[in-house]
Amino acid sequence: MSTANDIVLRPRFKKNIQFHHEVILKHFGTKNKENSPFVVTRIDDHVFIKYPKAQQKFWTPELHLEINYKDEQSAELHGLYGPSPTVWTLFMFLHFLVGTVFVIFAVWAYTNWKLNYDYYLQMLVCALMVMAWIALYVAGRIGKTVSKSEMHELKNFMETTISEL
Repeated sequence: MSTANDIVLRPRFKKNIQFHHEVILKHFGTKNKENSPFVVTRIDDHVFIKYPKAQQKFWTPELHLEINYKDEQSAELHGLYGPSPTVWTLFMFLHFLVGTVFVIFAVWAYTNWKLNYDYYLQMLVCALMVMAWIALYVAGRIGKTVSKSEMHELKNFMETTISEL
């Protein structure tokens, strides 16, 4: 496995399926009406598979599938695992906040350095922001590791649903 695949926090995959994309989409749409262990939502060419609210924890993953038309006999499926959109938005907001604070204090430190003023406080804040970035990354990796078994369950459900066609 390459380094690029090791760092990614939201795993992706692609697969070709030998059915028309509408057949696959309709089949996933019927799964929500059956006694399914997951909540399946279809919007246009997108299918969202997630755990019911009662079973969700902070890092519980969701599986987003995009099923595209390839030709009359096949479709291309793009999958993306990730936390709920609310958790992902919070995570990205924190990254943006840390980055913004880092840049502001780095510019302030540079200005103080050029003016021969004391700039240790600004450098301390920059160092803390680097540690915060590392902490956010580690938190993301821990969340991914903790939810790995749930990701496998989502994948097995998807593969079982496709194999029923």
